Amino acid sequence: MRAKVHVFLKPGVLDVQGKAIEGALHGLGFSDAANVRVGKTIEVDVRGEDAAAAKAEATRMAEQLLANTVIESYRVEVG
Repeated sequence: MRAKVHVFLKPGVLDVQGKAIEGALHGLGFSDAANVRVGKTIEVDVRGEDAAAAKAEATRMAEQLLANTVIESYRVEVG
């Protein structure tokens, strides 16, 4: 099964890349752009007898390697 792990900085953690993108958007005339946050998506094929088992496996991957849980949150999708 294909799992997607979406990783993003926790609220309150400064997102320097997001701020840079927000400034660039303003420079291009998108003055309504605000609170830009940058994240990443990691896709991985996992073996599992069902979606719940595949999601549990991808969650273990996120906890152990894919996300720095001190400063990042993550969300796992399986489908």
